[in-house]
Amino acid sequence: MPEGETTVAQGATRTAHFGDLLHGRMNAMNAPLCVGLDPVLGKLPEALRGRHPDAESALREFSVGVVEAVAEVVPIVKVQSACFERYGSAGVRVLEDVIARARALELLVLLDAKRGDIGISLEHYGASAANMGAQAITANPYLGVATLSTLIEQGLGVFALVRTSNDEGDALQRAKLEDGRMVCEMVADDVAAIGAEHAGASGMSLVGAVVGATKAREAASLRKRLGACPILSPGFGAQGGKIEALRKLCKPGASSAGDMGLVVTASRSIIYPGEANDWKRAIRESAIETLGRLREGLGLTS
Repeated sequence: MPEGETTVAQGATRTAHFGDLLHGRMNAMNAPLCVGLDPVLGKLPEALRGRHPDAESALREFSVGVVEAVAEVVPIVKVQSACFERYGSAGVRVLEDVIARARALELLVLLDAKRGDIGISLEHYGASAANMGAQAITANPYLGVATLSTLIEQGLGVFALVRTSNDEGDALQRAKLEDGRMVCEMVADDVAAIGAEHAGASGMSLVGAVVGATKAREAASLRKRLGACPILSPGFGAQGGKIEALRKLCKPGASSAGDMGLVVTASRSIIYPGEANDWKRAIRESAIETLGRLREGLGLTS
């Protein structure tokens, strides 16, 4: 069992403090990169689609192959729950297997489920993620940021949606309040308040925020507001997010990957590198190349 983890009821393995563990792994690997696992059957390598009798077995081989390919390159993977849930109970079993393999390889696991609910319903969602082996979860805070505490009580790190990378979110997230703040800034302030209560010894909170790399206009303001909260930033790669926006999402003056407080997530640009005879090797090389660009762009030494 990786250092800093304990076994709890229902067989789940949870970290003592997700923020400290993330900070330590990022520093040890000099890697501010998270690989997103969003498997889509029609995009899998042709060799996989041709030899499997069903979707679930193809997804299992591909997804396990991805985590094996990137395990020595990045500290964390983000597993998109919906890509597995669409196949019902068989898909959920694959999801459990993928998380188990990632954990065995000492990868941190973020379940991208964007849960948003209240009371006992959110408790059930949190317990499900923790018992599945995830150490953190994405959450929608628009039923009230205080609801995030329910997920924290399940032993999870939480990344709350603050400024998403999709254009459809602009109308809501950039709407102005009477006090002059945008909605995303209000949510960032509320997330930061909870985050400050859950900062670890490293200074990093186990409560983070999702801020898209495609939203450069708000990047500096949101970084300043979020304080101890790490930022998970999608949109770098296939969605066209730029390194300039990522620099604005880093804590000023930080010189190490962990201290920057930024986790850049890339999915399609890494896990679908094009047809190759050795697709696992191609994925690994794509992750290494992406990490190299991030290190150079963010001023991290190799």
